[in-house]
This record gives sequence, C-alpha cells and structure tokens, in this order.
Amino acid sequence: MSEREAGFVLRVVDAMTSIAAADWSKLAGAARSSAEPYNPFLSHAFLSALEDSGSVGARAGWLPHHLALETADGALIGAIPCYLKSHSQGEYVFDHGWADAFERAGGRYYPKLQVAIPFTPATGPRLLVDAGLDPDPVRLALGEGLKTLSERLGTSSVHVTFAPQDEAAALEDLGYLHRTDTQFHFVNEGYTSYDEFLETLASRKRKALRKERREALAEGIEIDWLTGRDLTEAVWDDFFRFYMDTGSRKWGRPYLNRQFFSLIGERMADDILLVMAKRDGRYIAGAINFIGEERLFGRNWGCIEHHPYLHFEVCYHQAIDFAIARKLKVVEAGAQGEHKLARGYLPVTTHSAHWISHPGLRNAVADYLEREREDVAEVGEYLTERAPFRKG
Repeated sequence: MSEREAGFVLRVVDAMTSIAAADWSKLAGAARSSAEPYNPFLSHAFLSALEDSGSVGARAGWLPHHLALETADGALIGAIPCYLKSHSQGEYVFDHGWADAFERAGGRYYPKLQVAIPFTPATGPRLLVDAGLDPDPVRLALGEGLKTLSERLGTSSVHVTFAPQDEAAALEDLGYLHRTDTQFHFVNEGYTSYDEFLETLASRKRKALRKERREALAEGIEIDWLTGRDLTEAVWDDFFRFYMDTGSRKWGRPYLNRQFFSLIGERMADDILLVMAKRDGRYIAGAINFIGEERLFGRNWGCIEHHPYLHFEVCYHQAIDFAIARKLKVVEAGAQGEHKLARGYLPVTTHSAHWISHPGLRNAVADYLEREREDVAEVGEYLTERAPFRKG
C-alpha cells in the first residue's frame, strides 16, 4: 500500500531490513544520537532481531506491517512499528474479552493491527518522528494512516499500546479510545547507594528488605552483572535454558527463540544487562534487562533452581543497584506486580489508544474504558498511599 497523507507518502513495509538502519535511527528515541531519550526496544537492531530470528513473523502471528512516512523524494520522516495480528498473545494490554464478545455477537475480531514492540510491556514512542521536525503534522498523518490501513486490510481494530501520554492524547483527538493501566517503576532520586535509598523507607520496610536480600543469597549464591563482551554464546545458552524452563511453566509457550538472543548479543550487547545468579560455580538463574539512555528496562527472568527471594533479588534489587551505579533515572520492571510496591517501585499509569471500526463494539468498549480509567486512577491513588516510604 502506498498512500498520500497531508502531502506525505505513506507506505507499508513488510520487514525492518527494507528500511536502512541509518534512516530509522534518525527517528525519535531510536538511537542514542536522537534528541529524545534512547529506547533500546525502538532500535533497528532490536526490531530486526525479532524478525530475522523468526520470533516475529507469519508463523508467530505477528506479521510486520510497519508504516513508513516519507517525503516526495523518499526521505523517511516518520514511522510506526506495526503488526497484523491473528491473536492477542504477547501484548500485555488484554483485549481477549472484547474479541470474545464481538465474535459471540457474530463479528470477526481478527485480524487486527497492533502498534507495539512485540512481547515488551515498556512505554516508548509509537508514532516515530524525525527529531528535527514538528511532530504534530507527522503524528496526524501517521494516526490517520493507521485508520486507512485498517480499512484497506479489513481489520476490526487498531491498538497502539504502551504509548507516551502525549501520543495517546493526540490519537484520542483523532477518534481513538484511550485506555490506562498500572505498572510499577523505581525512581532514582539521585541516590549514591542502595543503603541511601533504604534510608527513605519506613523502618519496618527497611529491615524487611535487608533481611530479604540476605536470605536470597544465603545458600552461597553470587550475583554477576554481564554486559558487552561478557555476553558469550555460553552465557546465552545458560540464560536461554532459564528462560525456556520458567517461560514454559508461566506462559505455556515462550515467545523468543535461541537465535534471537544471539542476534541481540551481536547487535546491541552494550545495551543489555544480564543479572546472573551463580551457585557452586554454575549459573542457576538470570534476568535480562535493556539499558536505555535514562532507564533500565527489566524483561525476562528464569531459573533452574528455586531459592527463597532469589527472584526478587535478581529482578528488582539488583536492577536498583545497577540503576544507581549507572545514574539511570528509572527502572521499569515489566507488567503488573503489586509485590513490587514493597520493594520501592511506585505505581505509574500506562496508556494505550484503540481504533475500533464497528460502531456497536466501539460504543461498548468506550463505555467500559471510561469506567476502567476511573478504577485505574483510584487503585493508583490507593497504592501510592501505601508505598513503603517514610511519611513526611
């Protein structure tokens, strides 16, 4: 498909390899040289690794339909990471109930268009714009282009998930429905050490976390931080074993294959932190994190031995340690998880935007989302009041 939107040319791209990495890197958040804070999940390296490994593609039910917005002479000025989906797996913003209701009423919910980073519940730009341009007309063209693509393909809907609040608002102005949810993030207030962070907590909470960290490592467990050249194929073999063991039990089918980890190790090793737990000279558990310009993004965890509190140590406490050491502003620890609150992670509202073509389904979802947003806001306030920090 090639369309004109507000004087621009909009085309559908079926593979990241069809877009030059240098052109992609000019878009906001997609490279460390961008004016916007770098988000590793938006990088050409990450998105192409998903496709080149086969973790994303027709067999996975994530068929790339990226939108590229170009000037008349072919210069890339905007883009959207977009996928044609035949299911609702791997998204972390759940619409299974919408699909079930629509199909029981005789509708066809799938396929749908998903604007997202596959398998990644991390907020970041979705309407990517050349950092040197006024974003408003480019976002307008991209948002309208998504609706045109949906109509052309005959999809039921478009879902733009984990978008920044300003992008969600811009899409809402175009008729998209606004949805909110809650995650838990650690905010680094300029701490020089984990102990300094602990001093901001109530005494009882501070003692509980110190005890938790001691007990997590009580059986002779050691922790390694691996990044850059440390990420050998042998290390990826160990981590992939953890990922498959835990993922198979937790999700039924892990999404990422072994080749994916080799590819990101080759292409973006300096953007990756593996927190690995070792006992008796061998690794027994680990968590993968991605390092942005201002944020550490916690992703997948796995283990082959179970030890009390080891998950909390590897995934949450060590992430705080690393963020403080690297002077990163925020740790995003993934989706859901009210247990993160007690470990210093505060509730943060996430945003998504949804275009639904069928009027009846659209009205029903709009009514539901209005009530859901109220609930999300109330729960967020309740959780914030119960954060472990000292009062006053």
